[in-house]
Amino acid sequence: MNVDFILALVFILIAMVIGEIVSNMTKAFVPSVFVTAVLFLVGYWTIFPQDVVTVSSLGGIANLSMYLLIAHMGSMMNTKELMAQWKTVLISLAGVFGIVIILMTVGSVILGRETVITGAPPLTGGIVAAILMQEAAAAKGMELLSILAILVYVAQGFVGYPITAVLLKKEGKRLLANYDKNHVVVPAGEEKVVEKKKLIPPVPKKYNTTYMLLLKLIVVGLVANRFAGFVNGLIVGTGLNFSIHPLVVTLVLGVIAGEIGLLDKEALTKANSFGLTMTALMAFIFDGLKNATPEMLLQVAGPLFGVIVIGVVGLILLCIIVGKILGESIPMAISIGMNALYGFPPNYILTEEAIKALTEDEGEKAYLTSILMPKMLVGGFTSVTIASVIIGGIFAGML
Repeated sequence: MNVDFILALVFILIAMVIGEIVSNMTKAFVPSVFVTAVLFLVGYWTIFPQDVVTVSSLGGIANLSMYLLIAHMGSMMNTKELMAQWKTVLISLAGVFGIVIILMTVGSVILGRETVITGAPPLTGGIVAAILMQEAAAAKGMELLSILAILVYVAQGFVGYPITAVLLKKEGKRLLANYDKNHVVVPAGEEKVVEKKKLIPPVPKKYNTTYMLLLKLIVVGLVANRFAGFVNGLIVGTGLNFSIHPLVVTLVLGVIAGEIGLLDKEALTKANSFGLTMTALMAFIFDGLKNATPEMLLQVAGPLFGVIVIGVVGLILLCIIVGKILGESIPMAISIGMNALYGFPPNYILTEEAIKALTEDEGEKAYLTSILMPKMLVGGFTSVTIASVIIGGIFAGML
C-alpha cells in the first residue's frame, strides 16, 4: 500500500481516537495509551509502514514538542510545589533501586547475570539507557541480548499503563473524599482573587498572540538546552559518567519563568497548540514499537517476561517501604515509582484521564491536578531522565 503523509496521519489518529474511546467507555480503567500502543503494535505487523510517524510529519516536530510541553507544564507549577517534591524524588529513586536490587539478586539466579545486566537499565525507563545496553550487547556479539534491551524499553509500558491507571483512580478517590470533607464553599460574590504581582509585567492582550506565546515558551527551551549543554561540557571535563538532561532544566526554568511572569499559565492552551504538540509527542513515543516484530518477541519472550515481572515486583516493594516511611499513600507511592516504565508524556495522559474519570467538577479537577500532576511529572523526570542514564552508563561497563 502506498502511504503518503495524509494517510499516515489518518492511521495514527484513528489509533489514538480508538484509545480515547475505550478509555472513556471504561472510565480510564483501560488507559488510552495502552490501547493505542496495542493498535500501533498490531498496525506495524499488518498495514502500517515502518516509517508511518516520519511520513506523517509528526516525528519531525516531536523534539520541539517536548520543549514546548515541558516549559508549559513548568509554568503551571510554582517553586513551592517543586521544592515540596523531595519526597517524590526519593520514592522515584527507591523504585529504580528496587528494580536493580531484585534483578541483580533474585533475577540473576533465575535469568542469568548477563540477561539482568542488559535488561535492568532499560526497565528504569530511559531510551538512552536502552540504547547504551543495546550497543554494549551488540559490541560483545550478544545479538539476542541486544534485542532484549530495546524490547524491555518498548514492552514495559504495557505493564505500567494499566497498573498506574487503577492506582491513580484509587488515590484520586481518597483525595476527593478529603476534599469534600474539608472544602469550604465561598458564597457567590464573596470570592477574593489575589493576583500575585510578577517581576515581569504581563504582555498587553493585543500583543500576546499565538506567536508571542510560542516564542516565550521556546525561548525558555532554548536557554535550558544551552545551559544543560554548557554544564554537561563541564561535567565531561571532570571525567564523570553523568549528564543533566535538557528537559529537566526546561521544567525548572519553566517553573521560574511562570513565577516571574515571563510565561503565561497554560501558555500552549492559550496558543491553541496543546493538542497538536501532544499528538506529535505521543506518536513519537509509539514509533518505538516499530522494531518489536513478532519474531523478535518470540525469540526473547522468556527473558523479556522475567525481567519485567521481577523488576516491577522490586519496584513496587521498595516504593511501598519508602512511601510508608515518608508518609505517602501506597497507591501514590507505587504510581510515582511506575513512572520508570514510561515517563513523560504517558504519565501526563494517565493522570489527566484518571482525573477526568473521577469528576466533572472543575474545582475538584483543579484540586486533583494540583496534587497528582506535580508528583507524576517529577517522578518521571527523576527516574527516566536522570537515574536511568546513570544506571545505563554503569551497567554498560559491567556486561
